[in-house]
Amino acid sequence: MLNKYPMWKNLMVIIIIAIGAFYATPNLFGEDHAVQVVATRGAEVTVSTQSTVTDVLESKGIAVKRSELENGQLLVRVNNPDQQLLAKEAIADVLGNNYTVALNLAPATPEWLESLGGSPMKLGLDLRGGVHFLMEVDMGEALRKMEEAKIADFRSQLRDEKIRYAGIRKTAKGIEIKFRDAETVGVAERFLKTKSNDMVFSDGSRDGNFLLLADMSEAYIKQVKEEALQQNITTIRNRVNELGVAEPVVQRQGAERIIVELPGVQDTARAKEILGATASIEFRMVDDKADPEAAASGRVSAASEVYQRRGGGIAVLRKEVMLTGDHITGAQPTFDEYSRPQVAINLDAKGGSIFSNVTKDNIGNPMATLFIEYKDSGLRNPDGTVKMTKIEEVISVATIQARLGRNFVITGLEHKEAQSLALLLRAGALIAPVTIVEERTIGPSLGKENIENGMQAMIFGLAIVLVFMLVYYRAFGFIANLALLANLVMVVGVMSMIPGAVLTLPGIAGMVLTVGMAVDGNVLIYERIREELLAGRSVQQAIHEGYANAFSTIADANITTFMTALILFAVGTGAVKGFAVTLMIGIATSMFTAIVGTRSIVNALWGGKRLKTLSI
Repeated sequence: MLNKYPMWKNLMVIIIIAIGAFYATPNLFGEDHAVQVVATRGAEVTVSTQSTVTDVLESKGIAVKRSELENGQLLVRVNNPDQQLLAKEAIADVLGNNYTVALNLAPATPEWLESLGGSPMKLGLDLRGGVHFLMEVDMGEALRKMEEAKIADFRSQLRDEKIRYAGIRKTAKGIEIKFRDAETVGVAERFLKTKSNDMVFSDGSRDGNFLLLADMSEAYIKQVKEEALQQNITTIRNRVNELGVAEPVVQRQGAERIIVELPGVQDTARAKEILGATASIEFRMVDDKADPEAAASGRVSAASEVYQRRGGGIAVLRKEVMLTGDHITGAQPTFDEYSRPQVAINLDAKGGSIFSNVTKDNIGNPMATLFIEYKDSGLRNPDGTVKMTKIEEVISVATIQARLGRNFVITGLEHKEAQSLALLLRAGALIAPVTIVEERTIGPSLGKENIENGMQAMIFGLAIVLVFMLVYYRAFGFIANLALLANLVMVVGVMSMIPGAVLTLPGIAGMVLTVGMAVDGNVLIYERIREELLAGRSVQQAIHEGYANAFSTIADANITTFMTALILFAVGTGAVKGFAVTLMIGIATSMFTAIVGTRSIVNALWGGKRLKTLSI
C-alpha cells in the first residue's frame, strides 16, 4: 500500500497557500503619512483640484510620493509627519471652506499589488486609536411625528371630501376622530381606509359619543422604525464624511442603535459637534425688484438681504422665511417629461399646508433655496467651546409655476446639481433624535502598544510550539511547523481579502488561539500514526490509518468550536465579533493545513517508498 495524492490535489494545495500568501503580502509594506481632501457643500474634487494641490505643495518644497483621485476624494502621500502637517495647512489655505482637509494614514501597498486586489487588513480602534460612539434612536419621537403627520392628513382629507367632524386628537391608544352621528362615522371609516392602508380603523362609539379610532398597524410601526433608523444612519454617515476620516464605521446594532467608529480621531468634543450638527434649508422669495448694482455694494431695502450664490454671483432675498428644511421628509433627483433634471421634494403635513398657503399668492415669482451650515472655525471661545462659523449660500433659484403642496419639484438645475441638492436636503436633519449611550476614546500610543503586546504574545507562543513540535516529532514536527506558518499566513490573507473584516485586539487573541488549535490537529494525527506503528502496522498503513482515524476527531472538535464562534459573531458586538471572525477563519484554515496540507507533504516525501521505520 502506497500513499500518494493525485497531481491536481497537490496543485490545489500549492495554489490555495499561494493565494493566501499573495493577499497577506500588502501587510508587510506599512502605511504612508497622507492628507485627504473631501468636497463639501456641493463642490467637487476634480483633476483640476488635484493639479492645484500638487502645485501648491511643490511651491512649498513638500515632496509628494503619490497623489490619488478616486471616488470623489483626493489622497496625497508625503514622506513624514512633519511634511504631513505642513501639507494640510497649505492645502486648506488654497482650497478654502468648500473642502475638508484631514490627516490620514494610507496603506503603502505598491500600485501593481493594489491593481490585483491586494490590500492590508483594516485595524480596529483598539489597535489604531480613535473614537467609538454607541447611539440610540428615539423611536418614540419618530412614531409621535408620524402620528402628528397622520392627524394633519386626516384633517385635510376629510375637509376635501366634505365629511364633517367635530375634532381630532391623539390619545394613548392612537388617534381619535369625533363625529356628530353614527352614519358619518361609517362614511369616514370607509373613505379613510381607501386613503390610509397602513392604519387600522375601528368604531369606538360609546355613551352617545360617535368616535372613529385609528392606530398604526404593526407592519407600519415596524416600517416607520426601520426608516427612522436607516435615515439616521444615512445622515450620520454624511456627517462623518465631513471629518475626512479614513474607513469610518457607521452601522446599525439591533433595532434602535447605531455604532459609529472613527479611526484616528482623538477630539471627542469635535466629533460630537459634527455628528450632532444640522445643516438647514430655508425657502425664501427672491426680491426681483432690487437694483443689481446697488445690491452688489450691499445697498438693499430693509426687508431684503444679499447672499452669495453657489457657483458665483449674488442673490437678493426677502428676509421672510417661507419654509424651513425641518419639514422635508424626502428629496430625490428625478427627470421631467422632457428628460430635464429636477429634484422631487416631499414635505410633512404641516409643511405642506404652510407651503400651499404661501405659494398660492406667488405664482410666477422666483423662489430661492438657501443652504445654511455651521462649521468648526478651528478657534475656541473664552469658555473653551469650539467657535463655529456660519456659512450661508443660495444653492438654487426656480420660478413657482403653480400652487405647491406637500410634493413639489425644484427645476432649472444641471444633473449633478440636482443630485447634490437632493443629497443636501436629505442629509440635513436627523429624522429622530439620537442619544449617545456609550463613548470610548482610544489613544494612538495605546493602540501601538496593543499591537506590540499582541504580536509579542503570538511570537512567543508560536516559538514555543515550533520548538516543541520539532524536538518531539522530529521530521514530522518540521512538517507541522510548515503547516502552522502557512496557516497564519492564510489567516492574514483571508482577513485582508474580506472587505468588512477588522482586526481587533481580541482578534489577535483569536489568532494566538488558532496557533494552538492548528497544531492540535497535527498532534492527534501523529499520535494515531505512532499507535498504528506500535500495533505492528507497516509505515504506509500507519500513515493512512493515522490520517483517516484522526479526521473524525479533528472535524468534531473544530465544528463545535466553529459553531460557538458563529454564535458569538451573531449575538456579539465590536471586539467580540472581531474575535469570532478571526477564530472562524483560523478554524477553517487550520483544518485545511493540518489535514490536507501536511498529508500532501508527507505523501510527497514518504508516500511512494517502502520504509521499515519512520522519523516520528
